[in-house]
Amino acid sequence: MNNPQITRIPIAKTGMLVRKPVEHVFEAMVNPDITTKFWFSKGSGRLETGKAAKWDWESHDVSIEVTPKVVEPNKRVVIEWPGYSGPTTVEWTFQSIPDGTTFVRVQESGWTGDADKLLRYVADSTQGFSLLLAGLKAWLEHGIELNLTLDRYPKGIEDQQFE
Repeated sequence: MNNPQITRIPIAKTGMLVRKPVEHVFEAMVNPDITTKFWFSKGSGRLETGKAAKWDWESHDVSIEVTPKVVEPNKRVVIEWPGYSGPTTVEWTFQSIPDGTTFVRVQESGWTGDADKLLRYVADSTQGFSLLLAGLKAWLEHGIELNLTLDRYPKGIEDQQFE
């Protein structure tokens, strides 16, 4: 390759329409009793501005602390969490649609590293948040636990690791 240069700050972005009212979709993201149905296996408490929370993916022996920077009911959640290369910012926005549905957008930014690593981080984050939104949609619309996080990284299946 001809040594391509990154000219913009890399941001992972994805979104999904969820056929439920915004207050239900928002609650699913801030209340770990609901979030555990489609993303992590255990959370220490509701997301509240300035109050750290712990999220566990017990099947993967992963535990992280997240710091909610902004929690605007039915509109937006912004957290800082340990990203691939250090702390990153994740933002969810919730757009109420007049027909009673909600469009959820997720974006993550703040990684550091060379161009190859940044491209990998954006791709992996976009994939992960797309799976999160698909699981959220399946749970809220149909009451189905798809186990997407569990099945994306099953024990015994090697995934490429970051160098």
